[in-house]
Amino acid sequence: MHSTRTAAFVAAFVLTATASADSPFDGKSLAGWKAKHSDKGKWVVGTAFAEGNKLVVKEGGSDLVNVQPGSDLFTEQKYGDVTVEVEFMVPKGSNSGVYLMGEYEVQILDSYGKANDKLTQGDLGALYSAAAPKVNAAKAPGEWQKFVIDFQAPKFDGTKKVANAKFIKVILNDVVLHENVEMKSQTPGGLTGKEAAEGPLMFQGDHGPVAFRNIKVSKK
Repeated sequence: MHSTRTAAFVAAFVLTATASADSPFDGKSLAGWKAKHSDKGKWVVGTAFAEGNKLVVKEGGSDLVNVQPGSDLFTEQKYGDVTVEVEFMVPKGSNSGVYLMGEYEVQILDSYGKANDKLTQGDLGALYSAAAPKVNAAKAPGEWQKFVIDFQAPKFDGTKKVANAKFIKVILNDVVLHENVEMKSQTPGGLTGKEAAEGPLMFQGDHGPVAFRNIKVSKK
């Protein structure tokens, strides 16, 4: 009887957790997304493959691909405290990033093979300009990789900030890179350059080609 109740509880928990996860990307179009510079760059939906330092996109598939760098892409929906799961792929030498609230960047870079003692605040998995990753968990360019980012938004009393934004945990390819890192201010190059209680999810697209898929956002 006890095992039956436990199984039922676990099943209910899994269903609740699954239901709370949402994807801002429908896998078919750019509906619900905006370009920071609508006259630059090119984001498309398809199936991405890396060829050297470029991405090639075939019709069909549900990858969100920046084939022509020039503009960041962000969600119309805004978020506060969230857990973001996202898979990404970059070709050789490419550079991108995931911006929580459009302002706090987790760096994407081809850092494959770099020694742990050489890692900087600009390498893959870094909290850009704030904290280098603990280890290099980068896969080779052209391979799909995965971030799980547990993020706490800054808190405000009216217009006064009373608590900094915080990366509770950042996991890359099942390896923990950061825990409980406070962000005293926004990352340079963000959407507005200002901190707020809510903001969009943004993918950097003005540096290099990158593809994303299986994007999930769980509000807390």
